[in-house]
Amino acid sequence: MKTKTPPSRFLLPRLRDLVFIAVFYLVIQVGSMLFADGDPGRHITAGRTMLATRSVLIEDIFSYTMTGQPLTPHEWLAQVAFGAADMLMGLNGVVLLTAVLLAVTFSVLYTDILRQKPTPLIAAGFALLAALATSLHWLARPHIFTLLYFTLWAGRLKRVAEGEKIPLWQFAVIMLLWANTHGAFIAGFVTWGAYLAGWFLQNRFGAEKPARAALTRLLWIGGLSFLATFLNPVGWRLWQTSLGYVTNRYLVDLTIEYASPDFHAAISWPALLLLVLSLFILSRAWRKSNWTESLLLMGWAALGLYNVRNLPLFAIAAAPIVAAHVQAAASGNAHLARVEAQFHNLERTARGVLWPVTVALLVGGMLAAGVRLDPQRTGYRFRPDVFPVQAVDWLEANPQFGNMFNEFGWGGYLIYRLWPEQKVFIDGQLDFYGETLTRQHEQVVKAEAGWEDVIQQYDIQWMLVPVDEPIARLLLIHPGWEIVYQDDTAIIARRR
Repeated sequence: MKTKTPPSRFLLPRLRDLVFIAVFYLVIQVGSMLFADGDPGRHITAGRTMLATRSVLIEDIFSYTMTGQPLTPHEWLAQVAFGAADMLMGLNGVVLLTAVLLAVTFSVLYTDILRQKPTPLIAAGFALLAALATSLHWLARPHIFTLLYFTLWAGRLKRVAEGEKIPLWQFAVIMLLWANTHGAFIAGFVTWGAYLAGWFLQNRFGAEKPARAALTRLLWIGGLSFLATFLNPVGWRLWQTSLGYVTNRYLVDLTIEYASPDFHAAISWPALLLLVLSLFILSRAWRKSNWTESLLLMGWAALGLYNVRNLPLFAIAAAPIVAAHVQAAASGNAHLARVEAQFHNLERTARGVLWPVTVALLVGGMLAAGVRLDPQRTGYRFRPDVFPVQAVDWLEANPQFGNMFNEFGWGGYLIYRLWPEQKVFIDGQLDFYGETLTRQHEQVVKAEAGWEDVIQQYDIQWMLVPVDEPIARLLLIHPGWEIVYQDDTAIIARRR
């Protein structure tokens, strides 16, 4: 005879729902942090433009230096999503979309961790630790989608390696979406390579031999997914763009997110904790770990230490592995077992499946109504101490004509505020603008010898630059330039 579920159980959220709500709440609280660089402005404007024209941007329309040049639209799906969110609710919509994406990502990760047999509390703890570890790269940019795709991809590869027959089309669809959303789809093939190499190493050196059926499925997954990446607006050029940028040492060194992580900053400490736990596992449980786990931990740790943008992917790859080993180490603790048994009973009977949807709709309704949910109650915005917000306000009332020179980190913001009336000299797409133009930009900003030749070459009539750059200090005293606006962040100078 079945016992009836008490009505109160339908109001009780599961731990997975609590993970969703916790991550969602955190993103809503730090929403303005999502606009800490200028690129979100360009992505939003590109998305709005594609929606308005019903076509994918395959050439540059935002700069006067590269207008009409072929552009690889490797982020077009994400840009359309951000553009649609902005059209519906402004920056509030962009924050809401990002919050939902991140909350779904770590809810999925919680489920993947739970499949490795950790108890729900440990699974939730490591899902939230991974979320905190990725927060150092929370920006309203296409790589947010990569966190979700990477989680879906890695979790399914793990299940295939364990003998589960995941339909092959799921991998192809994930890769198709990923390749049209963000250039880091290559991370999926890096992880696939770790599983493939792990199979051969385990087969050669492991005490327990892997199933040959798993190898066959891995090969099919790799082949079908590789073919899926060519289903994009520019075909093979997608690979050329995605791989070409990382081979240019100058451009990579100029990009902050390609630097190694700074573990002196508190925001990096959750990732540091996962790194330490991974090292502990590799040193203490080397013989118990399979080869694939070791390759994933070592490989993604190395990539994360090499440049900070890979650290979130390390966190997602490491969390299920580390959680499983922590569970094994804690399995003999009687007190923990009692606590977990209580949580397991609650989890088993909880039926409040609508909590995530309810919370997202409630918060979305509040944001649509104009309620300010950030702690400062200033609303989500580009920070005026980082971007030339007041200077652009002045420009809207006092338009300047002719070609503009701008700092590259401000390019995306200026596109968001001033395009199409004003095109930029350069923005954050350094892979598109290339080394020559980027060096010319640096030549002007640093007021290096020959900077006036660059001004003449591009017929630049006015500049919008940070007040603390050498060129700004030079323009203040240069007889050929007139300062028409100045505040604590930016100056606007015009040729006499």
